[in-house]
Amino acid sequence: MEYEKDWQETYNDMIATPTQELSHLKSGHRVFIGTGCGAPQELIGAMTGRARSVSNVEIIQLITKGDAPYADKKMSESFAINSFFISSNIRDVIQEGFGDYTPILLSDVPQLFNSGSLPIDIALIQVTPPNIHGRVSLGISVDITRSAIENASLVIAEVNPNMPWTHGDTQVDVNDLDLLVPVDRPILERELHQPDEISRKIAQIVAALIPNGSTIELGLGRVPGFGRIPQVVMEFLKDRKDIGFHTEMISDSIIPLIESGAVTGAMKSIDKGKITASFCMGTKKLYDYINDNPLFSFRPTEYINDPNVIGKHKRMVAVNMALEIDLTGQVCSDSMGGRFYSGIGGQIDFNRGASRSESGRAIITLPSLNREGDQSRIVCTLQPGSGVVINRGSVHYVVTEHGVAYLHGKSIQERVMALISIAHPDFREQLFRDAVAAKYLRPGLARFSNRFMTPVEASIRASFLMQDGIEVDFRSILPTDEPHMRDLVHSLSQETIYYRFMSHQQRFTPRQIQDFVYIDHRRDVAVVGTIPEAHGEQIVAVGTYYLNEKTNLAEVAFVVRDGWQGKGLGTFVFQHLIKIAKRNGIAGFTAEVLRENERMQAVFNHSGLKVQSHLEEGVYSFVMDF
Repeated sequence: MEYEKDWQETYNDMIATPTQELSHLKSGHRVFIGTGCGAPQELIGAMTGRARSVSNVEIIQLITKGDAPYADKKMSESFAINSFFISSNIRDVIQEGFGDYTPILLSDVPQLFNSGSLPIDIALIQVTPPNIHGRVSLGISVDITRSAIENASLVIAEVNPNMPWTHGDTQVDVNDLDLLVPVDRPILERELHQPDEISRKIAQIVAALIPNGSTIELGLGRVPGFGRIPQVVMEFLKDRKDIGFHTEMISDSIIPLIESGAVTGAMKSIDKGKITASFCMGTKKLYDYINDNPLFSFRPTEYINDPNVIGKHKRMVAVNMALEIDLTGQVCSDSMGGRFYSGIGGQIDFNRGASRSESGRAIITLPSLNREGDQSRIVCTLQPGSGVVINRGSVHYVVTEHGVAYLHGKSIQERVMALISIAHPDFREQLFRDAVAAKYLRPGLARFSNRFMTPVEASIRASFLMQDGIEVDFRSILPTDEPHMRDLVHSLSQETIYYRFMSHQQRFTPRQIQDFVYIDHRRDVAVVGTIPEAHGEQIVAVGTYYLNEKTNLAEVAFVVRDGWQGKGLGTFVFQHLIKIAKRNGIAGFTAEVLRENERMQAVFNHSGLKVQSHLEEGVYSFVMDF
């Protein structure tokens, strides 16, 4: 970009020092401060220097980085903060009651300015020097800044040659600014911190939900004591193809993703081939990367956060964070227990947009525990004072380090079981009891509360590739498998039922189904083989063993769905159960098999174990030593 060399001479009548410029500040004024790392530090310092000369100056901002000296509670009579998002540099003063927070959808903020509902007297911003055409760029902060300068009575701009020139809807005619302050200082930077292991685990699970060709939004929220989990997701997308971005903020972590070839934007439904964002916060490396780079298109909030625009993208994936979620699916992300922490931001905008998108996915992430590790973030009831940002009818995916719960369209009982299953294992039993007490679950389920005490072992997971190329994934059975298990047993032929259960029963009661899925993992094991279906998963095989602690032998049984039999699944299930049992120190298996069930007998007799059996009244009793 070619800047005008003598711009200070050309626009000399607009130029003054920060102190001179801020002499225009009067008591009762409303002042807007530019967003993120684009916050104009020289102007902020000059404004704060007038603290003794003014009172009741309202500071409007979205999120700012760097110093915020006006946020000192000693200056609360001079400056009153009103923020749309609570950043770390103003959090204490707001939580102590000396500042204010306006909860609002980010997409609605520009209309507040445009309508005159929130008139702005002065806008303090930062821009590039003017080019030879007399245009400046808003650089790394377009977001609500463009709307603020269009509606402010007086616009004062720091003109900084270190501000990158960005493409998109970022240019402003220098004559649309009122006062200019030449500065030459590095743009504020925000270093990426090494993510903690829990954040990385959650991010890895989320990444598995993002298919090739997706367009992604990664929220900027965070949970106290943990990293910005949505931003960590990028670490696990380097093997993807044709990823696109339509997001509020970008950071340094996007650079290696671009360089790996994963990001092309080729499959975006709109803004094809462009990375669209409204602001960025990062290091000089990022600023140099985006400088005059046509790959990036910075657009204002009213475009980026418009749910209608977001929803036009196919495979739109929105990833955001929560502070707490209750068992019915209510998501709290801006406060906990009456203490405001961050803000609504664009979470609702992108949740709505991704939900409307063809094959889109709206994902909420949170660690299962608080920073101290003594409280669950999945709770039966939200803490008093906690605000609901996403209501229970709008939530789709919820991800913790323990897995994924899909809630949309699910009943209260289904979502309660799904959320308990991804809560921290130490709290599952209590959450289950609380859910029964709250009448979220049937009272008869109370007898199963202790089945949530032991976490599922990762070693139980396995996969079996059949000759026709279909891969069957094996994992431990979960309480959320109750409807899948009901579907399985009702699909079995009378012959399969007779061989497995040694009876000709025509129906299975709800209690029997529950006995299948509520396993005491401290003693017993049940694994299910699943294949993906449009509605989630289908169970095609089940294997179980029940330990007799007196003999240290376990009774084994398994069943394969009709149509999937004779393909090696039964043998695989049995061999997998042997491996698990050996790891758990079990001495061997026992089993009861009908004389007519020759296929099951063959699996046992050719297992490679030391097998003993005897026939009595048409039933073989097997003992298989490890």
